[in-house]
Amino acid sequence: MLIVLFFLGILAAISTAFGMFMALAADLPQLEPLDAPAQPSVLLDKRGEQIGTLTGNDRRIYLSEKQIAPAMKQAMVAIEDRRFWTNSGVDVRGILRAAFQNTTEGRAVQGASTIPQQYVKIQLAAENERTVFQKLREAALAYQLTRRWSKDRILRNYLNTIYFGNGAYGVESAARTYFAYNHDECEPNCAAVLLPHEAALIAGIVASPSAYDPVQHPVAAQKRRDLVLLRMYELGNIPRDVYEDGKRQPIPTRFDLTFPREDTEFPYFTSWVKQQVVDQLGGGQQGAAKAFDGGLRVTTTIDSKLQRAAEKAIKDWLPNEDGPRASLVAISNKDGMVRAMVGGDRYEEKPFNLATQGQRQPGSAFKPFVLAEALDRGISPGSTWESKKLTYILKGGERFTVNNYDDAYSGVTTLANATTFSDNAVFVQVAKKVGMKKVARLARDMGVRTPVSTNLASALGGLNRGVTPLDMAHAYETFATGGLLVTGTLSPGQSDKRLPVPGPVGIERIEQGKGKKAKIVKNENGKRMVNKRERTRVLKPHVASQVSQILQTVVKNGTAERAQIPGVMVAGKTGTTEAYGDAWFVGWTKEYTVAVWVGYPDKFKPMETEFQGEPVAGGTFPTGIWKTFMMSLLKVDPLPKADGGDGRAKPTPTPSGVVPGTATPPPATSTPPPSSTDGTGGGTEAPPENNTPPTNEEPPPTTEEPPPTTQEPAPTAPPTDGGTGGTGGAGGTAPQTGGAGTTGTTGTG
Repeated sequence: MLIVLFFLGILAAISTAFGMFMALAADLPQLEPLDAPAQPSVLLDKRGEQIGTLTGNDRRIYLSEKQIAPAMKQAMVAIEDRRFWTNSGVDVRGILRAAFQNTTEGRAVQGASTIPQQYVKIQLAAENERTVFQKLREAALAYQLTRRWSKDRILRNYLNTIYFGNGAYGVESAARTYFAYNHDECEPNCAAVLLPHEAALIAGIVASPSAYDPVQHPVAAQKRRDLVLLRMYELGNIPRDVYEDGKRQPIPTRFDLTFPREDTEFPYFTSWVKQQVVDQLGGGQQGAAKAFDGGLRVTTTIDSKLQRAAEKAIKDWLPNEDGPRASLVAISNKDGMVRAMVGGDRYEEKPFNLATQGQRQPGSAFKPFVLAEALDRGISPGSTWESKKLTYILKGGERFTVNNYDDAYSGVTTLANATTFSDNAVFVQVAKKVGMKKVARLARDMGVRTPVSTNLASALGGLNRGVTPLDMAHAYETFATGGLLVTGTLSPGQSDKRLPVPGPVGIERIEQGKGKKAKIVKNENGKRMVNKRERTRVLKPHVASQVSQILQTVVKNGTAERAQIPGVMVAGKTGTTEAYGDAWFVGWTKEYTVAVWVGYPDKFKPMETEFQGEPVAGGTFPTGIWKTFMMSLLKVDPLPKADGGDGRAKPTPTPSGVVPGTATPPPATSTPPPSSTDGTGGGTEAPPENNTPPTNEEPPPTTEEPPPTTQEPAPTAPPTDGGTGGTGGAGGTAPQTGGAGTTGTTGTG
């Protein structure tokens, strides 16, 4: 009798549980994407002015089952739900695993989900709490959905709904974004002609549109694609030869993609912020659904007035659309927030973001990292070094020869003066003494997130991969803040272990609703979407102060004289690469740090005559653009007058090693130095011949030669993936691939 009662009790419990399970799905909501109302999120600037929208539903192109290539369906099922055609729409093991981890680890997690479960979750994006109850409800709805809809219908709607990264919502948008270049005139139905390896790449992105983005993380995207191909082969979807051939196919580069139009006044900035919003809301499909269709109000860090001033400054100095291009990033030193970002012009034609993706050679603008490491190691600004032509014998017998600009050397000089006049011969000696591994580590800790090679050429800016204007502004900001790296709780990369440090802040807060009804949004882990400043000490205060004092002399009587602003403390460093492929000025005041880069999209195209018939060095267009922008900034956001208290700049202490009136720069010349025949070369900037900065109202005339365009694909010879633009770098041979040639010429920029 007891046994009978026991089994009856079990049956009753199961019946009750099943009833509760079905009750959870009793209110099956409207899950047909065609009928789902779009609630686009809006982007605001720091003052609350709307600058654009984040939309999803209105960009989707809905396809029938027949309009989607079989390979696309097979790839998605293979990687996301290999038992899709036979299961009941529920992954019981995933639910139990999530429940166990949620209980034992005290955290919300995401268990493996079937395609029906994922589809339900996307449609219920507003209910983003990953609790056990929520997962049970999603499972119940997925179970009911599978009973009411055919599997073909579920898969079609799923493919029409999900986010594939880079603004591509739905499989047709994804096919156009990633592979329109490979299929001539495939519109209006590119998804119908996808090949297996193309479908595999697109399907692989779904699990994490950020982590598997072929633009930002090409290696991870390729590995993921190959995994999808393997799963397709294992399931019998493709034969072995198709699998092997698919793995050999290149993945699309940033130059191949066709990006959707950005509904915003500042598309380069918002394209950078967009993926951050998705990631902050949890990433994946649910984060994308909330970001694009959640009706959110995203207050960004951009200052519209400063952004327009930055764009105008560049147009004033570089009016010729066929000439060099420029990128500018301005960061507030107080909070690490990006206030202006110019990543290019004509976004619809050239969506490549020079500010965040344009990895170009910094030339001598990299020298402050060497200087900071030397000062930290106890080397005095007044320490003396011999400026002379040097040749080093590297491992393997390679010769690394270091030249100054125009072979001009100053004999015995101090470290401070060598910085002011950008003496390459001295800086290679300093780098050798302190060790380039330590310099590379310091640059990383200060905010340079691309790998820095550790050969001697890197001391002069001859990096294997280059740097972005965003990273250079962020790293130099550390000098301006007394050695503190300023980030925030909403900084990109806060939880991305692949990045050495978080980046500068682009989002202030994310809210739902307006006015008094506005509420700060929380992500699925309960994190409030409001930025809080975080500061990390990476430089000793006295080291940052010494660097600042020395780099003020670069502006006062060195290569950056054009950047002087009466009554305002300005410090910074110019950079110019060999053959004038890249020109930089990164400088700061008390309140802002601004990086300016000028160059052509084709990194091998020199700028030899574009500045009034003369070469473009860091002390020409970059310093001019920088000053013009800063003068406009002063009108929008007046700066304290360098702590003088009386409207005048406070006298800057002369750093040890700089003897007033005795420091003489190497002679300037209008003739560019010879380039290395077999290397990338290094900085070649001479001090500007005219030390009088141009007036703010009348930028110097530009020649009819094209103004700078930066690292975007050149029409005939796009740079290689990785964007290591610039023909610059330090002259000489480096042990690593991409180092400079054996007899590089370096200069004073």
